[in-house]
Amino acid sequence: MATNASLITRDNEHIAAPSGNIYESIVVIGKRARQIAAQQKEELNSKLAEFASSVDNLEEIFENREQIEISKFYERMPKPSTVAVEEFLEGKVSFRHADSDEA
Repeated sequence: MATNASLITRDNEHIAAPSGNIYESIVVIGKRARQIAAQQKEELNSKLAEFASSVDNLEEIFENREQIEISKFYERMPKPSTVAVEEFLEGKVSFRHADSDEA
């Protein structure tokens, strides 16, 4: 992903501009962040499921280098909220009011 992982101070007016209301924008960003987090969690769980062991004995548990690398990769990824803000400001997130009448 090309998203910067560091914290960036945002202008409230830029965030509020697409929806006309800062609070609506935050709700949209929050919902998108939850979608991204769920997708990342599903991807990580499917990759780690390959390494799952049916043995519950602590003596037989061993470190798997590939599993550790996969986990580190996901830890270094930008946070879902950061990705959601970037997508929202770039206009990649579409939203609408649930009570609006669209024909």
